Amino acid sequence: MVKIGKKEKNGELYKAILQLKDEQECYDFFQDLCTVSELRSMEQRFEVASLLDDGMIYNDILERTGASSATISRVNRSLSYGTGAYEKLFRRIKRKQDDEPV
Repeated sequence: MVKIGKKEKNGELYKAILQLKDEQECYDFFQDLCTVSELRSMEQRFEVASLLDDGMIYNDILERTGASSATISRVNRSLSYGTGAYEKLFRRIKRKQDDEPV
């Protein structure tokens, strides 16, 4: 079993997320699972990651998203030294966008 921090993760949540069929199911599930504050934080981190990946600078990201410099730095560390999950996901999103008809 893989560890998250100092504890072993319970894979059931991740398996459950993979069973969601569309954006609405995903939205509904996370609405039930998380507080509004938790959702907003995750949405903000994802937006920051996307903007950093696009090459936007800290001050512009701070102004656009309202994220703290600590959040921007944390996300940037994940992009640079994390597991590569953001990069993998961004590649998939871009590939899907390229494949969709205009």
